[in-house]
Amino acid sequence: MALSTLKHWRQDPAHDQREAWYGPAVQPAKAVQVVLSFDVEEHFRIEAASGLAMDSSFRNYYSGRLETSTRWLLDQLDELAIKGTFFVVGELARSHAKLVRAMVQAGHEVASHSWNHQRVHHHTPGSFREDVRKSKNALEQITGQEVLGYRAPTFSVVPRTAWALDVLVELGFAYDSSIYPVWHDRYGVPKAPRGPFRAKGLQEEILELPLATWRVLRTNIPVGGGGYFRLFPLSFIERAIDQVRRSCDPAIAVLYFHPWEFDPEQKRLPLGRLNAFRTYVGIKRSRERLLTLLNGRLFTRAIEVAKDLRENWRDLVKFEVSGPNASNLYGTERAAPVS
Repeated sequence: MALSTLKHWRQDPAHDQREAWYGPAVQPAKAVQVVLSFDVEEHFRIEAASGLAMDSSFRNYYSGRLETSTRWLLDQLDELAIKGTFFVVGELARSHAKLVRAMVQAGHEVASHSWNHQRVHHHTPGSFREDVRKSKNALEQITGQEVLGYRAPTFSVVPRTAWALDVLVELGFAYDSSIYPVWHDRYGVPKAPRGPFRAKGLQEEILELPLATWRVLRTNIPVGGGGYFRLFPLSFIERAIDQVRRSCDPAIAVLYFHPWEFDPEQKRLPLGRLNAFRTYVGIKRSRERLLTLLNGRLFTRAIEVAKDLRENWRDLVKFEVSGPNASNLYGTERAAPVS
């Protein structure tokens, strides 16, 4: 489906409840762009550890491990001549300034992953505005470059927090990459488009780059990275990318990973059984799997995709994140096996 046909396709209301949001329809062969992204925060900040008590020695340990694992990633990407996008927690601009600068010096994009990795659910619009502004300013001061992309911790832009998109527009962001079009107990907007779209908050619209999924039996399977990457066979990601190539126009797949996922020697957090499984499944083989995935494939930065899509802004699908066709409110979705 060409971009020029999307306007007519979008006007058919029946598509709202069918597989119109980039379902598995066969399209002529075309190139697919794969965005490689990393969510950069210390391991103790993950959602599964939100209730743990952590003293300074605990935090310092994981702060050091973040440096090691991220440097390993930068080395591998440099060797393969791959550029990606690093969504960085703003506080790291103070504690790991050299590391953040190294990302930019290597040609990667630095984007915002909030100030201190609090989910949007914990904020009011006012406190969220201050959180994101603080993160954006700190990263820009360290890198010397404008920060134009944002990803919410734990993909926490969902129907009840759709107002966050309005704040991002207000603060001058060019794109968001927080929406995962899947069912999950912690996040997800399952009826959102699987490819890039114009995400409408309460009033404003912003370019959304959703995380990659594989559509099977009218259900979006989350395979874009994280625990799914460590649990499922690599063929699942390859099938998702190929399906995006055939079904989505524009054909863009967004993958995501965390530096701590490539540090099998780190001390494990004292998590409950389910959270421990979600967090550490497949971590011992994650480095090998990543290198297999990266070899022989072209990747791009999110900002390049965003700039190209802005030229065809009005031809992109528009989707109201807080609208009746989005999903159930956060907390009522079915659970998925990993985060």
